[in-house]
Amino acid sequence: MNTESMYTALGITPAVHRFGEDVLAGLRARFDEIDRVAEYNQCKVIGAMQKNRVDATHFAATTGYGYNDAGRDNLERVYADCFHTEAALVRPQITCGTHALTVALSANLLPGDTLLSPVGAPYDTLEEVIGIRPSACSLKEYGVHYRQVDLLPDYGFDYPAIEQALRGGVKLVTIQRSKGYATRPTFSVQQIGELIAFCKRVDPNVICMVDNCYGEFVETIEPSDLGADMIVGSLIKNPGGGLAPIGGYICGRRDLVDRCAYRLSAPGLGQEVGANLGLMPAFYQGFFLAPTVTAGALKGAVFAANVYERLGFRCIPNATEPRHDIIQCVELGSPERMVAFCKGIQAAAPVDSYVDPIPWAMPGYDSEVIMAAGAFVQGSSIELSADGPIRPPYAVYFQGGLTWYHAKLGILMSLQKLVDAGLVTLDQLEEK
Repeated sequence: MNTESMYTALGITPAVHRFGEDVLAGLRARFDEIDRVAEYNQCKVIGAMQKNRVDATHFAATTGYGYNDAGRDNLERVYADCFHTEAALVRPQITCGTHALTVALSANLLPGDTLLSPVGAPYDTLEEVIGIRPSACSLKEYGVHYRQVDLLPDYGFDYPAIEQALRGGVKLVTIQRSKGYATRPTFSVQQIGELIAFCKRVDPNVICMVDNCYGEFVETIEPSDLGADMIVGSLIKNPGGGLAPIGGYICGRRDLVDRCAYRLSAPGLGQEVGANLGLMPAFYQGFFLAPTVTAGALKGAVFAANVYERLGFRCIPNATEPRHDIIQCVELGSPERMVAFCKGIQAAAPVDSYVDPIPWAMPGYDSEVIMAAGAFVQGSSIELSADGPIRPPYAVYFQGGLTWYHAKLGILMSLQKLVDAGLVTLDQLEEK
């Protein structure tokens, strides 16, 4: 049986498969560059592990208080060395990226302090954390003020407005690297570095925190290399490599990370407590695999943009733009196309492939959200998934794929479902 026959057996018609192969033929140079970045980052991770003398004893499970957990403590040194920071907090007790950000913000903002977002509105789940949407235990409820400077029409930074906001007194600046459910471009590490440098010139004491979710290992440098005081992320995205079943990280200045540890556990306890519960092998090996897994996800994103842009849909980033995270946004223009696309991603999954995703009222979001995620780890965004709020411009956000080949199948299946539903015609494929 040849490869095309295997795709046919999985439900991909020859016409859709041929269309995909035609698109793929023009992407070899892009894929080679992605592999070069992955190779660099793989060496960086291995170097950090070797420097910290990782050995089999670091994989031992701990329970209870977790005192003297050598594996946990060494993993945090590995993260700190890899991301070039003074300290790191890497814990299964951090449940997700939003939780990691909440810990970092609440640990380093006191009543009366001001938080500034100079990159527009934050990701949906942070609205309740900050208090933009009322919620119990929000930062607003505890007396933290919030300011926001929107991006310019061309998605550039509004530096005069940012300077004015900073001169009004700001304790912490939060910079979201990825686009979230917005349709703006993802910021490059270089762009983030320039913004941080500007903020530090205006106020050298301001804390600059970067929400690094979806961006780790996409470039050869991280925001911490260009002045970020803290970078924050989730282990069920890029750095967990698809193996970490839970967790988050905070890397940065030691004093800031120490406060995060006190907030996560308790004042006076900090990093000394928090058993690893037998998760160290997955955390270490996932981090080891992360550069390669991220590369596969990037290839899938580039492929998706080229497929859907050729069919006339707006893609962010577009088919040729450089990549700064693993997310590919496709504006599909209707709820029906969003549902069909997500059905295709679900149908291509190794887990729950027989399930049809439907829009639902997901906690933390103000619109119904459709989510396709047939993942080994529930909610893992480094595994193949697609989701989006059911609201104009009806954009779906595709990301992940533990292997490039699975990402490829997912995109082909999403197109197949659109064809099957009559939302993309075979004539369109032939014409292109």
